[in-house]
Amino acid sequence: MSAHFLGLGITHYPLLAVTDEHMADLLRWTLGDPGIPDAEKDPANWPELMRTEWADDGGTAAAAGHRKHLLEDLARTRAKLDEFQPDVVLVWGDDQYENFREEVVPPFCVLAYGETEVDPFTLMSNRGAPNAWGLPEDATFTLHGDEDGARLLTNSLLEDGFDVAYSYQKRENGHFPHAIANTQLFLDYDNAGREFPYKILPITVNCYGQHAIARRGGLARFADIHDERLDPVGPSPKRCFQLGGAVARAFAGTDRRVALVASSSWSHAFLNDKDWHLRPDTPADQVLYDSFTRGDWDVWTSTTGKQVVDAGQHEMLNWFCLAGAMHELGLPLNWSDFVVTDVFNSNKCFAIFEGQAA
Repeated sequence: MSAHFLGLGITHYPLLAVTDEHMADLLRWTLGDPGIPDAEKDPANWPELMRTEWADDGGTAAAAGHRKHLLEDLARTRAKLDEFQPDVVLVWGDDQYENFREEVVPPFCVLAYGETEVDPFTLMSNRGAPNAWGLPEDATFTLHGDEDGARLLTNSLLEDGFDVAYSYQKRENGHFPHAIANTQLFLDYDNAGREFPYKILPITVNCYGQHAIARRGGLARFADIHDERLDPVGPSPKRCFQLGGAVARAFAGTDRRVALVASSSWSHAFLNDKDWHLRPDTPADQVLYDSFTRGDWDVWTSTTGKQVVDAGQHEMLNWFCLAGAMHELGLPLNWSDFVVTDVFNSNKCFAIFEGQAA
């Protein structure tokens, strides 16, 4: 008896779910921050890529091209998922002040949920952005959980010495983590997530660490962060890497077909303080991407939490989990794509790991 594995990396970029004219809304919001110097807001002082994407229409034309690129990569990963026919799709995704708030913030939590009704459009519709499908803003889809599998996984992780939390139901009136919801939404993009046939087993990662409560896992004006009361740090990149290895070991002795998915973009503009929240930290992303394609995991495991936060790469901790699993399994990288942008908040990466273990 032995398991079969597929590794995937995708984005859960919320603004892919809205219309083109709203895809640069986060940058528009940032440009209204009075704490950012006027010179930094002036397009004449922006990098060439940023000026080109912004153009004279606020990024609307460039949004169509960005969407096309992302959807092509998502279609490629979905095709590979269908070819693999998984029994379960395990997803590492951040909880961004959604399910976990002031009451408790676990470093890692296995969501042992059953059938869950998810409203994927609330996050952006509350900010005045209509969804790209033209559906009612209160439209929902069913996320098929793997309650029994999640219980067994949690037990295996605990017996392996990895102290994870678990949850049987989301917080009352809480929003389902969009990192997980958008994974289903985007992998079933043509159907707005409503016909995704596979079970999803989520593991949430406290990617936001010191900013989980302080910034409510998201947007902040510079005036608000000047004297912010930071929270305790999140799990280190190395610990996330180790979690990935432990998850791989937990499934290795089963006969299940398991797709392991990292769901997040890489550096985020609104988390990149040193560049005034205007653009992602592409040089920092490039360093990790180059080592990612080489399978040089020493670079990844030596990356510190401070480096991740300084680059606005908080959500990349999900990818450190995937990297740890691929290292544990010796699964080779078959394909990847690194999508760079300045205007659309975050660089995106896609990846497929498959084949014989190295």
